Amino acid sequence: MSTDLDRLTSWNADWSGLRVVVLGLSMTGFSVADTLAELGADVLVVTEHADDEYARLLPVIGAQMWQGALDAVPDELIAHHPDVVIASPGFAPHHPVIDWARATGVAVWGDIELAWRVRDKVLRPDGAPAEWVLITGTNGKTTTTQLTATMLVAGGLRAAPCGNIGMPVLDAVRDPAGFDVLVVELSSHQLWYLGLQNGDHRVSPHASVCLNLAADHLEWHGSFDAYRDAKAVVYQRTRVACVYNKGDVATREMVEDAEVVEGCRAIGFDLGVPGPSDLGVVDGILVDRAFLEERRTNALELTTVDELAEVGLGAPHVVANILAAAALARSFDVPPAAIRDALRGFRLDPHRIEVIAVAEGVTWIDDSKATNPHAAASSLQAYPGSVWVIGGLLKGVDIDDLVASRGPGVKAAIVIGVDRSDIMTAFGRHAPAVPVFEVDHAQTEDVMTEVVALAAGVAQDGDVVLLAPAAASFDQFASYSDRGRRFADAVNARIGKDAGDINDRPSGPVGSG
Repeated sequence: MSTDLDRLTSWNADWSGLRVVVLGLSMTGFSVADTLAELGADVLVVTEHADDEYARLLPVIGAQMWQGALDAVPDELIAHHPDVVIASPGFAPHHPVIDWARATGVAVWGDIELAWRVRDKVLRPDGAPAEWVLITGTNGKTTTTQLTATMLVAGGLRAAPCGNIGMPVLDAVRDPAGFDVLVVELSSHQLWYLGLQNGDHRVSPHASVCLNLAADHLEWHGSFDAYRDAKAVVYQRTRVACVYNKGDVATREMVEDAEVVEGCRAIGFDLGVPGPSDLGVVDGILVDRAFLEERRTNALELTTVDELAEVGLGAPHVVANILAAAALARSFDVPPAAIRDALRGFRLDPHRIEVIAVAEGVTWIDDSKATNPHAAASSLQAYPGSVWVIGGLLKGVDIDDLVASRGPGVKAAIVIGVDRSDIMTAFGRHAPAVPVFEVDHAQTEDVMTEVVALAAGVAQDGDVVLLAPAAASFDQFASYSDRGRRFADAVNARIGKDAGDINDRPSGPVGSG
């Protein structure tokens, strides 16, 4: 069937009769099934867990479903004789169905591959499909995706943030209003599937960026090298600008090794003085020395660190994300003034260095989105000397280096989660003088009440209590958002505020960090 698949590179191709197994019935899985059913393919959704609403809609759109345990390949899947298996991002490379498909020669795609092939469903006024911008990194993906889309819109372009950020790419591709640019956040899982593809139909974005690289999701990829290789796929076949982090050698090496379209430029960013093809900071001013003809002698001012701090965007890692987003926007010739205007109205999402309250001189900050050591290190850089709330599900990542580098500088540590022992051991080894408190409650509703009580007993006027767990939340909470909300509720209950109203909270850090 490979020859037939090679011809399926347009919405207007003949997809009828294509036999597809869709793995998983999440938001992404349903978007795949819905798209393929609309195209006339023969679709079987195979899933262990089915969302009731999506399951109800499958027969309406003309797709079938098989539900059951997937610790082995179901006979029903084999009997469907699929030409292609399209997996939701949660299915790891070693999953039995993925192993079976690859061993038997059945094509394996992710949703991004399908979306690229049918991206011409809705065209721009000039008759071309929307341009794509690809964004990945261990941390900062969602913020940078939102920033980039906001800057593009401020520059007069119709842009949509999509992908791993929440809206499936296929939903954006099929939106009848159409877009000039799709700003696509990609997880390492999605990129691994994208890396399986070859041929001239592969994704070829206008611009791309890997913001940073640190160990994460090792239980899914199997090793750090495999994780790094998946992230590097983001730069393949980029046409205009490969944006990389000058402070992270791995991202530069990814660009150097990438197969790009001739004429594509490497654009660096960091918080230092920029070179002639970079974006950076000079005397507190964010500047572009990449997208102007006189870049060897001049620079364009984008905004200032002080202006960013006034709207809660002054933390160093947020400034770095802003520079990366600005580079992507400038690759579309978005004027500096539009970028500045976009930043004035931009606010970080909840649970990203979000100030919950300031009471009795103590600042309480929710950075529950810091789900790995790299993200937590950035938070601690912005708020040194904090009372640090750390712990959860470590996902196979070694916490030792983070505690060794940041632990001695904190005022105290409060450790939560199922992997507490690794964290306690690391503090004993690297920061024995730091007071460490262990919260061993098995009940979710008790955890944050105890955390806040312990933190209140340690924190004094001028201190920061920082929830930056460096771990996933699923051991005790429904999500990182649930973890952050419970922390905020416990803080508000402690200081006597209305725990139900989070809309009046400040939206970012107190200062520039």
